Amino acid sequence: MARKRKPRPRPLPAPPKYSSRIYVQMAPSDIAIFRFFLEAMENLALFTVADRFKGVLMLRYSAHQEREFFEFMDDLKEEIDIKILPNPSTPS
Repeated sequence: MARKRKPRPRPLPAPPKYSSRIYVQMAPSDIAIFRFFLEAMENLALFTVADRFKGVLMLRYSAHQEREFFEFMDDLKEEIDIKILPNPSTPS
């Protein structure tokens, strides 16, 4: 009987030097529920409130998880009205 071989561990990509970031706007009353959804997704991103009166948040996420992050944001648009804002640090 042949022994079962352990799968070889796949090499992990090098960690990114910088986090990716995106700015979003939502109703200020939705910020708390957004936080709970984000925590439920095992803190896929970190956010900072840039303007609490306008509901502008800066989200930082790993470049390695960009696909998962945008899938989460697309799914969340069904629950919360979210507007993605242009990044002020990139030239237009």
